[in-house]
Order: sequence, then structure tokens, then C-alpha cells
Amino acid sequence: MKLATFSTPGQDQPLSGVVDEDRVTAFGGPDGVREVLAGEIPAEPTGESFDLADVTLLAPIRRPGTVWAIGLNYRKHAEEAGATLPARPLLFLKAAPSVTGPDGPVIHPKRTTELDYEGELALVIGQGGAVAGYCVADDVSARDLQNEEMLWVRGKGADTFCPFGPWITTADEVPDPEALRLRTWVNDELRQDSSTGDLIFGVREIVDFIAETCTLEPGDLILTGTPSGVAIGFEPPKFLAVGDRVRIEIEGLGEIAHDVVAP
Repeated sequence: MKLATFSTPGQDQPLSGVVDEDRVTAFGGPDGVREVLAGEIPAEPTGESFDLADVTLLAPIRRPGTVWAIGLNYRKHAEEAGATLPARPLLFLKAAPSVTGPDGPVIHPKRTTELDYEGELALVIGQGGAVAGYCVADDVSARDLQNEEMLWVRGKGADTFCPFGPWITTADEVPDPEALRLRTWVNDELRQDSSTGDLIFGVREIVDFIAETCTLEPGDLILTGTPSGVAIGFEPPKFLAVGDRVRIEIEGLGEIAHDVVAP
């Protein structure tokens, strides 16, 4: 099942729905996906049906509870960064206003000259801290701020630095989340082409590591890290500029595509 949040020209507020091929059928209001993840309502597509081409897909969860993220979690990415493989997951948080929809846009802050993309598999938490589904995300990063400031708060958590979607594919439809092809294009140039099989810490290890000390709640989002091919890994680096378009695709989960815009 694919769970989406979307808006239409004829509705006063967003709707939640189930995507089936080129249509989406509503089952709830703007927070319906979170309510499904929490077991509060069923995802029964009993409402009005729309062509996907006629709706605007929003962030599947308008405001995830906590946005967790893992750094340096692909072997080849750690190599291109010249970093030692971590002994345990490198965990950080992204601020709530960083969340935006699959179409973005992503704001290029004036403060950075080193804006980077990071195509990532994202885990979506359901009842009891279990992984309920998966989606595509971009852990947008301001590399200069990330390097200047130890906690990465501004370098990773700026407004619009977490586009994700296009929907949540429930876990029962993803037999092996650690065997998915992940690709990222910038202006139609293929930059990242890898597999989640290159993850250093897998899905279960990441979830267990966080849950050792922190309660995972329905609607939480976990970005699992990015493979090689990020902008800073090129010589010279290929940082994002206003007007660039980033497209990220993960096998079986769909794609997100967003423009980089001026503040």
C-alpha cells in the first residue's frame, strides 16, 4: 500500500489517500497518514478518487514527530569523504521546518556557498517503534556550515532541507529494503547510482540503536544515510546553485524531484 497526503484545487484542506497506479483515493483528512501509522484509523480508500496528475503531492506526514538521520552510513561514501568507517551509527536530528514535500522547493540559504544533495532511503515508524514503511528523501546539506559548526544544526536542519515522499510504501511491499537501487540526478546528470546493500548499518541496527535510549513514535522519520556521488565528492565539487533541479529515485518506492530556489 502507498500512503500519500495531497491537495487538490477543489479542497479546502489536504487529504490523505491510497495511491494505486495513476490514481489516489482519499481515506482521511490532512493528518490521516499519521493516524494510520498510529493505528487510530484504517487506510480504507472509501473517499473521492483523483488522477495523480490532477493533485499536488505533499510531504506524506506533514510534520513528522522526530526526524532522525544517520551520517556516513555507506562504505563508498565514507571512502569519498576520506573518513574512517564508523563503529556505531552517527546519529543527528533535522529540525521540523526542514520538512517539505517531494516537489520541494529547496531554499538555497544566502549563508552557504556549498549546498549539497544526499539521496536517501527513509524509514517511517509505526506502532511500537516498528518500521511501518519506506520512502525517498534528500538530506540537503550546507557543507560549509556543517564543517564550521560541530552539531550540524544549521548545516543539516535549515528550512526545506528535508524533502521526502512521494508517498510511504508500507513495509509489506518492500521484501528487502537493503537491496534497492538508489539514483540521484542533478539537471539530468546522474550523480549517485548505488544500492542500499552498501549500507554499513542496516535498517534493524539503526532502529535498535536509536531505541536503546529514545522512544520511536508513529510518524517519526529516519534518514539512513547517502551513497557516494555527493557534490563535495567531486573534484572540483559540484555544489548546487539556484535553478538546479534534483531528482532522486529508489527502486520500488518512486521518486522525488525538487528545484533549488533563492531565499
